[in-house]
Amino acid sequence: MPSSTGATTHRTRTATTTDSTAVSLATEADAAEETPTAQPFVVPGDDDPDERTAPSAPRSGGTSRSTTRSSTARTTGAGTTGTRTNSGRRGMFSALGNRNYRYFFIGQVVSNSGTWVQRIAQDWLVLSLTGSAFAVGVTTAMQFLPMLLFGLFGGVLADRFPKRQLLIATQAAMGLLAAGLAALTLSGHVQVWHIYAFAFLLGMVTVVDNPTRQTFVVEMVGKKDLGNAVSLNAANFQTARLIGPAVAGGLMAAVGSGYAFAVNAVSFGAVILGLLAMRGAELHRTPRLPREKGQLRAGLHYVAGRPDLVWPIVLVGFIGTFGFNFATILSAFAYSVFHVGPGLYGLLNTAMAVGSLVGALLAARRSRPRLRLLVGAALAFAVLESTAALAPSYWVFAALLTLVGLFGLTLNTAANSLVQLRTDPAMRGRVMSLFMMVFAGGTPLGAPLVGWITEQYGPRIGLLACGLVSGFAAATIGFVLARIGNLRVRLDLQRGPEHQLVAFVPRQQVRQERDIEVAAAA
Repeated sequence: MPSSTGATTHRTRTATTTDSTAVSLATEADAAEETPTAQPFVVPGDDDPDERTAPSAPRSGGTSRSTTRSSTARTTGAGTTGTRTNSGRRGMFSALGNRNYRYFFIGQVVSNSGTWVQRIAQDWLVLSLTGSAFAVGVTTAMQFLPMLLFGLFGGVLADRFPKRQLLIATQAAMGLLAAGLAALTLSGHVQVWHIYAFAFLLGMVTVVDNPTRQTFVVEMVGKKDLGNAVSLNAANFQTARLIGPAVAGGLMAAVGSGYAFAVNAVSFGAVILGLLAMRGAELHRTPRLPREKGQLRAGLHYVAGRPDLVWPIVLVGFIGTFGFNFATILSAFAYSVFHVGPGLYGLLNTAMAVGSLVGALLAARRSRPRLRLLVGAALAFAVLESTAALAPSYWVFAALLTLVGLFGLTLNTAANSLVQLRTDPAMRGRVMSLFMMVFAGGTPLGAPLVGWITEQYGPRIGLLACGLVSGFAAATIGFVLARIGNLRVRLDLQRGPEHQLVAFVPRQQVRQERDIEVAAAA
């Protein structure tokens, strides 16, 4: 991401990678803050892969690099030499200091708003043609199905081709698809199968566009501001979520759905212009992957050998499949639980969007995500979702949805940034395609199941089931990560900057502290 405008503190420590398969469950910043006298954790393949040297090219498209990172030793207040790296908070909009990212961000505001315009208009058009809510669900499934089936291949292309040129091609293809749907609708020849076909084709383009767009962020801003840019992208999308539906409603009321599709087609031009205006010399380019066999398999093997990547992706998959099914549940809550009309139903979506936007802006202040933040946000999301299922009134439910949106967005941005930061640059496209496939591809699987539970047992049971599954996944994966890293939870009720209420520390340190306390008492 671009240069930071906020104050940043750097504490360094020395860490030597001794085993390429060893797993660290905390970033170096985590270990520094939580265990100042402990030995440094080892991150598999290093958690700063962009800065590594002495690369060696493995076979089948894989990449392995050895690294020795050195930094200045720092003496702590207790007189202990610590080896730590800790990035402080950055400015909330620091990534926008980068010219290339600024152009991309502005284009995305326009394009994301257009995407929401089309999404609302498309659902309304399907409903008006068929009168069936099931048909609306089929349209959504057709759009997400390609990600589930072909998502990993998009990552290979993202690693193999120049990302800026690839994005220009995918954005142009999306614009042409929107223009084609607009032409059919305005001419009066549109049929529901046309919409299904266009949704599937859009999903096929998204298979390539999603991992390319996710991994292009680090090329625009560098690693230093990656977390900030990922959070700003989320804020961008949530802002468009507030703007797009309002614009869509006005367009459909005034001139019909066809013009809404035309507006979306034009909106892609803003992203393309931003990409063309970028300065290529300022991009942090990653090496292009040569064409050879086994690259998809190499990407899967890479992730399989990295538990610090596997478990965050599994967690996001569970919550994406079961926790994020609000489109299926909110309408049922509005209609059959609280007995409100479409206006107050729309307000529930707005409440979630506002919470998500706040969560994205707060996440933008964190320069480096941590696994404990990821697990904590997932647990908070699950608890709030389960609590919302039992809300006694509409307004309590709406307030809880705002918090659900905040922690859901925190979870998503933390997982996205963490996975990208810990992934070798040559593997990022394939890893992020797996990330997106698990997160977005779970929708066609989870939505029908959640819909069936809601229909059979009521909206409250449906939402409660989503929260309980998400909470069980978060608690289980948090426990697994702690066990792999040989960590224990320590509670510290003392006040002061050197004390943390909850911290994960090595078991050996806990035993040492207990022995010291016993010796002092004796």
